[in-house]
Amino acid sequence: MFVNVRAIITRQTPEGREIIIQKRDKPYEGSIPYELPGGQVEEYESLYDALVREVKEETGLEVTLIKGQEDRIITKEENSAVEAVTPFCVYQTLHGPVDSMGAYFLCEVKGEILSDGDATKEVQWIKVEELRRRLEKGVIQFSWVDNSGITYYLRSLELNEDATD
Repeated sequence: MFVNVRAIITRQTPEGREIIIQKRDKPYEGSIPYELPGGQVEEYESLYDALVREVKEETGLEVTLIKGQEDRIITKEENSAVEAVTPFCVYQTLHGPVDSMGAYFLCEVKGEILSDGDATKEVQWIKVEELRRRLEKGVIQFSWVDNSGITYYLRSLELNEDATD
């Protein structure tokens, strides 16, 4: 089983909330849907370190905030260290081409975005409302894993909007 981290990178602009999306640049994988920045956690790499590394490699951006990072704890014993964190949400594949699980984290970043990163292309900011409209119309598609994470994120925004009405 693979363990992955995924970044939901957002920013607030005068025109509304935006999120970063990108495409995987691996021609041998066939059609290229959109995805969120992120990737596989290396052996004994912390989730946060993997997240920061993947975002930098794929987008050129520096992670400045990971929501919930203030709750992180690391416990150590003579021959071990364990990290406990609070992600935005967790996914597990129940069926499909890859057996994996991973965590989505809400992030803020700084720096200049790369149009093409490490094995990525078309890295871009998109308004959340535009993303929602495109998904509803079937104009934009996400990777089979990130479809779940994006759907979860958009639903959480709707629930929060309902709570403030």
